[in-house]
Amino acid sequence: MANDITADILIIGTGIAGAVAGAKLAQKGLKVAFLESGKRINRADAVQTFWDAKIKVPESAYPNDPTAPHPVSHRIADYYQQMGPEDFKSTYIKVVGGTTWHWLGTTLRNVPADFKLKSLYGHAVDWPFDYDALEPFYLAAEQEIGVAGDNDEDLGSPRSGNFPMPVIPMTYLDKQFAKALDGTKYQVRSTPQGRNSTFHADRPECCGNGSCIPICPIQAKYDATVHVFQAEAAGAVVHDETTATRLNLGTDGQIASVDFRRADGTTGTATGKVVVVAAHAIETPRLLLNSAQEGAPNGIANSSDQVGRNLMDHPSMLSWAETPEPVWPFRGPLSTSGIENLRDGEFRKDRAAFRIEIGNDGHSWPTGAPLSTAADLAKTGLRAAELDAAIKKATSRQIRLASLVEQSPDAENRVTLDPDKRDANGMPLPRIHYDYSAYTRAGLDAAQAAHDEVFAAMGATNINHAEDINGSGHVIGTTRMGLDAASAVVDADLRSFDHRNLFLLGSGTFPTSATANPSLTIAALSLRAVDAIAASVAKG
Repeated sequence: MANDITADILIIGTGIAGAVAGAKLAQKGLKVAFLESGKRINRADAVQTFWDAKIKVPESAYPNDPTAPHPVSHRIADYYQQMGPEDFKSTYIKVVGGTTWHWLGTTLRNVPADFKLKSLYGHAVDWPFDYDALEPFYLAAEQEIGVAGDNDEDLGSPRSGNFPMPVIPMTYLDKQFAKALDGTKYQVRSTPQGRNSTFHADRPECCGNGSCIPICPIQAKYDATVHVFQAEAAGAVVHDETTATRLNLGTDGQIASVDFRRADGTTGTATGKVVVVAAHAIETPRLLLNSAQEGAPNGIANSSDQVGRNLMDHPSMLSWAETPEPVWPFRGPLSTSGIENLRDGEFRKDRAAFRIEIGNDGHSWPTGAPLSTAADLAKTGLRAAELDAAIKKATSRQIRLASLVEQSPDAENRVTLDPDKRDANGMPLPRIHYDYSAYTRAGLDAAQAAHDEVFAAMGATNINHAEDINGSGHVIGTTRMGLDAASAVVDADLRSFDHRNLFLLGSGTFPTSATANPSLTIAALSLRAVDAIAASVAKG
């Protein structure tokens, strides 16, 4: 075992949280080293892998190696050891750049009330700061990611500056929703997106590929390799295929070193004046819990017993239908508009809020269309021109809505370590206990009712609602921030209450889920933590 990695700042994970912070810290002249379980990805190879995949799920473009294993949507129980009552359905990948390789690109801000849910509505908990404290960092994160948005629409989140790029235009389908819903309570608006609407930051503008999930073939959509490359240009070093397996305490109660294992089976230790764990909301608690030792009998950073608890997602109500006239889905990015004015109100005293995403992908998510549509029509005996005409008629009228519902933080929704099953690195697989509160389920019911009203305005028929609650690909909670060390894992600067040279970044720190897709808030919080991390290095 060799102590062959040393740095001022050791960052575990190269997703958006670690990469954004690491780039800014390296640009300050600090020595930064990353440990990343996964491989570097060649974009062209990943696109070909996706094209060749017989089963096309968000993870299908990427490796799932024994030494960098991750959950896969259609075989999720292979990795998550599900303990019920509900299954946790959202996933992530382990590669350089993290899960932003296959994110949708939605970059919504939280609304101000999301930070004061307890104070305003008597539910859940408040964040340790308010919207105004994070707003400058939201603005900075939008510049860093490169967000295309409408400067005339704040979507309930007041802004102090403009988006760096003009809005991605609404599709024809979006405009038909907007026309049908004009004058109702359902306001259709363009969605801010982390994709280029013009040539920006040496990357091309979006050309309308419909494969945003799992991969943008031209990198018009942002992914965290943008900031990984910035960090490397400033002197940071990325150790890929290198998995952190344990954090070791020193006699002073700080993190003295990190054990790691490489994909080739060799092992070593890494040291940093400051250690930053940015491994997402399943792998971060998994690592902390696997680091139980003298001085931290329940795991690192876990004197509050909150590590792994309060696991959340945005449970989604998925609905689909057919319009009387063609609306021509399957054009452009997977979603370019939504209904955002349902995310706050007095109703939050009684039920969860939600946002409605309007899909450009027809019935692809719920049924596998258009391939499933073609197969179903072929079974009726149609062939040649008749089959072609029937496919065109059916797919041109497909519409899809997904409401992303806020989920209550619940201490019993948690990640622990499985006592029996381990991965190739010798680490226990994550065991998950998961359920939905009555508050969240009431939000799902309200979302279904809203979908029915929207479909009615569209004159839609053949209306369907998914029987099962879906995940949104958003893994939230498990290392919550707060003001009180007895009930939180990190403070408002994302510093561990227990170990002053340890910071935890990512959506695991969110006290509540809100309704916004989390990536922009992750980036804003990482930027906000940069000065505190740098100051900790200076203090030694």
